[in-house]
Amino acid sequence: MPETLRPATPLEASIRVSEAQPLASSYAECRRVARAAASNFYYAFFLLPRPKHDALCSLYAFMRLVDDVADTAGVITEKQRILTEWHMALDAALAGNTRAHPVLPALRDTVTRFAIPPRCLHDLIAGAEMDLTVRSYATFALLREYCCRVAGTVGLSCLYVFEFQDPRAPDLAEKLGVAFQLTNILRDLLRDFHMGRVYLPLEDWERFGCRPEEAGRGSRTRALVEMLAFQADRAWRFYEEGAALLPLVSQESRAALWALARIYSGLLRKIETRGYDVFSSRVRLSAGEKAAILLRARLGWWSEKNALEERDRDRRRAGGTLLGRRAG
Repeated sequence: MPETLRPATPLEASIRVSEAQPLASSYAECRRVARAAASNFYYAFFLLPRPKHDALCSLYAFMRLVDDVADTAGVITEKQRILTEWHMALDAALAGNTRAHPVLPALRDTVTRFAIPPRCLHDLIAGAEMDLTVRSYATFALLREYCCRVAGTVGLSCLYVFEFQDPRAPDLAEKLGVAFQLTNILRDLLRDFHMGRVYLPLEDWERFGCRPEEAGRGSRTRALVEMLAFQADRAWRFYEEGAALLPLVSQESRAALWALARIYSGLLRKIETRGYDVFSSRVRLSAGEKAAILLRARLGWWSEKNALEERDRDRRRAGGTLLGRRAG
């Protein structure tokens, strides 16, 4: 296969980096990757001072590149090889050799400057490796382990950039990361099914008497809707616990964290108000809705009390109470 058509790898990157590449060029590449993805995270970055903005761009760029390995088409063994290379490239970068990929000089600078534990980044790669071989999760305990690797570690990494002193903060950051990931899992239920992945616990499908194939067909049966409502309740509990993180990060970082919590909880609220219809179109916030959140954050119209979107209690469940079941 011609080199230009091969999947991007750390050691065979499309953009080669020399030892003399300035750190500024690496940060510029990270900003480019983050901007191209146009993620919800990227919008919140603008609420931070430039050093923290750039640091989060470097983390996001690395995480995006790793995640893309698992989510793009290709042979599993080849993807596993690429992720192994990312493990090695990360270790080399943290030891001072950042030549393997353009984002690594900035990543190393960020990890060093903000004292981010390297295990967070290695756990992220391990989570991507799970996506290659694990197609379903029998229990929520197993799903939570996955969520902690791919999202809890993101929350922890961001926490070090936000800066904190309270020892409770890491646990709360992990919970908020899990809440974000559970929201993504609900939103992307159909897409993930067609990729051969069923993230929601099999024990819950069985408990509610529905099957993943129903979701694959877009069949919004009563049982399926009740199961999705159960998952939404579970996600809200993580949001409510994780929102206590807001006053524990540095003052200059709180607006960005508030905006992230509002955006992601806003997605979950929209899923609820649509009656858990995650099949007809992808659930997303409009540009106007995101802009309103960022404007409120910029103007200081936020607090810990309004860190989460308010739930629509009348529409969050189809058919009334959830048969007495509570999210675990």
